[in-house]
Amino acid sequence: MTRGGAAAAADAAAPPSPPAQLAPPTGAPAPSHPASTRPRTRRGVRRRPTPILTTDPTTTPTAVIDHVRRLCETVLRSNDIDSLAAFAADYDQTGARTFACLLYTLDRRESALYWWRFAAGAGDALAAHLLAAHHAAVGQPPDARVWRAMARLLGFRRERHLPQPVRSATHLAEGFARAVPWGSELGAFIATDHLPRELLAR
Repeated sequence: MTRGGAAAAADAAAPPSPPAQLAPPTGAPAPSHPASTRPRTRRGVRRRPTPILTTDPTTTPTAVIDHVRRLCETVLRSNDIDSLAAFAADYDQTGARTFACLLYTLDRRESALYWWRFAAGAGDALAAHLLAAHHAAVGQPPDARVWRAMARLLGFRRERHLPQPVRSATHLAEGFARAVPWGSELGAFIATDHLPRELLAR
């Protein structure tokens, strides 16, 4: 093989050279740095959120329970008390909420919560608000949040859903308990401190 033929064969076997790199056009933006070589900017020290501390005496558990009791007394001073006479027959939401307020005033709280849940499930916004306030006062935040959300869903507004008292003084809850002709089922809620055993699993 001649020298010229050997040189041609060597050129044919060599890999093609890469194309020449073109210079960027004038005025083009400078290439950005890769993440590893990008200059780091120093951030300021992150400020921790200020803890929410309140010394408002109206937010203590005792004050919230008193708030619930005052709402119950307002209900018992309103015309809603008249719904108790027919409650044993129709079990409407107003009667259930009013009965629960009576029970709460008599310190039958488990039974009161049962009937407030009954009323709230039927669409009574005030009953949902009372449940939220009670659970917040006794240290049960998850339940309080659920019932607060329910009260909002039902559009609770104090000026709209809290009945107006028509009696100048609160009638004793014991008087209501004696005056209304309760059946044996509803009488059990008044006579016992705890929820009837048949309803504990419900």
